[in-house]
Amino acid sequence: MGRKKAQGDTKPSAKKPNQNRLSSAERSALFARRESAKVLRTILQGDARRQAVGSIKSLVYSPSVRNKRATYALVCQTLKYLPVIKDVFHTANVLSSKWKEALLAGDAEKFLLQKKDVLQAALAKLLVRKKVKHVSDLMTSYKISDLPKPRYARVNTLKMDVESALVEFKKQYEVCQDAMVPDLLIFPPRTDLHDHPLVKSGSVFLQGKASSMVAVALGPKPRWEVIDACAAPGNKTVHLAALMKGNGKIIACELNKERVKRLKDTVELAGATNVEVKHEDFLNMSPEDPAYSKVQAILLDPSCSGSGTVVDRLDHLLPSYTAESDVNRLEKLAAFQRKALEHALSFPAVERIVYSTCSINQVENEDVIKSVLPLASSYGFELTTIFPQWPRRGHPIFDGSQHVLRTDLIEDQEGFFIALFVRKGVSPPGKHIRDVGNTLRAVQRRKMRKINSFFLLRTLGLLL
Repeated sequence: MGRKKAQGDTKPSAKKPNQNRLSSAERSALFARRESAKVLRTILQGDARRQAVGSIKSLVYSPSVRNKRATYALVCQTLKYLPVIKDVFHTANVLSSKWKEALLAGDAEKFLLQKKDVLQAALAKLLVRKKVKHVSDLMTSYKISDLPKPRYARVNTLKMDVESALVEFKKQYEVCQDAMVPDLLIFPPRTDLHDHPLVKSGSVFLQGKASSMVAVALGPKPRWEVIDACAAPGNKTVHLAALMKGNGKIIACELNKERVKRLKDTVELAGATNVEVKHEDFLNMSPEDPAYSKVQAILLDPSCSGSGTVVDRLDHLLPSYTAESDVNRLEKLAAFQRKALEHALSFPAVERIVYSTCSINQVENEDVIKSVLPLASSYGFELTTIFPQWPRRGHPIFDGSQHVLRTDLIEDQEGFFIALFVRKGVSPPGKHIRDVGNTLRAVQRRKMRKINSFFLLRTLGLLL
C-alpha cells in the first residue's frame, strides 16, 4: 500500500506547469485577440494605401480564422472605439518613434500591457478634457452610434422552401417573411446565424434586403441565359439561379483571381448547377461572340465606393474616411461603371439590364445613368419602375429618375441604388415580379384548399 499523504505533504513543483497552462476560455480569448489583430492590421494597412481589402465580415469569416464570433466582436469594438484609442495614444505619446519601434519589434499586446498605467492615466486626462465621466460617454462626444439593424437572411429555394425555413427558425428565433422579397426572412437586430446549420449547408444565405432586391428586380425566367458581369462574392449570382429554379444558364464573370475562388465556393455551397464561373473581364466579352448571342439579361453590380454599407463595414471609422469621399477615386469608379453599363447595353439579344451599387454617391448612381440614356435609347432601352411600392426614388436630375430606386443610409441603414433598363416591346420585369408573387400566393391557396378539403372529409366521416 502506498503511504497516506501526510498533512502538509505537498509538491508545489508538480503544480507549476499547470499554473501556467491556460484554460480553454483563456486560450480562446487569446486566439481571438491575435486573429483580431491580424484582421485589423489588414484593414488599416489597406485603408492607408486606399486599396479595398474586403469587408470586415469577409475577412473574419474566412477559413483561416478559427474563433470567428469573438474575433468579429473584437474587431468591431476596436474600430468603433478607434477615435478614442487614437486620442488616448496621442495623449500618452504612444505614437512617438520610440514606442513605434518597441511595438514593431515584439509582442504588441505584451508591450501595451506593460504600459497599462500610462495608458490609463492618458484616458483619465482625455475624460477630463472631454468633460465626461465614463468611457461610454466618449462615444457620444465622438458621435459614434450603434444603430440596431435587422438581420436579414435569404432562403435558397434551390435547397429549401420558405415555409420550411420559417418553421425551422421559429423553433429558436423571432422571424417573419419580408413583404417585398418573397424568399427573404427578417430577424431581430444582432441575431447571430453564422453557425446555424441552415446557413452552413447553403440552404440560407445571410444577405441584406437591398442586396436581395437586385436579382428580383432583374426578374430572370427559367431557361434564360443571364450574365452576372461582376459576380463575386456570388450572393446575387446564386439568387439569380434560385429565381430561375436552377434552369437555364448563368455566366458569372470575375476578374480578380482570389475573388473567383470565393465565387466558386458560393456557387458550390448554393447547389447552383446552372452557373458557369468565368475568370474573365466582362469588358473583354464581345457582344458579337456567338457564345453570348442568346443572353437575355445582364446583372451589373460593378465595383463601387461601398459608401452605402458603412454601417456593416464600419468604413466611417477608418482613418481615411471623411464626409466627402475622395473625388479622384469616385471619378475613376464612375468612369468604369459607365463603361461597363455601355458595354452591357450593346449585347444584341439582351432584354433586361439591372445596374446596382452599394453607394450613396450621385456620381456613381444618377450621373452614370444620365450619361448612358442617349445610348440606351438608341438600342431601344428605357428605364422601368421597379418595386413601385418603395418610397425612395432617384435624385431628380434627369427625366425618368422616378423609375430608379434608392435605399437610405439612415432610414434603411444601407445605401443602395438600383436601376432597370428594359428593351421596348418586352414585358416589363415589374409584371414578372408581380407574377412571381401571384404564383406563390396561388400555390399557398391550393395548399389551403387541400388542407380544408381534408378536414371537411374527416368531419363528414365522423358525422356519418
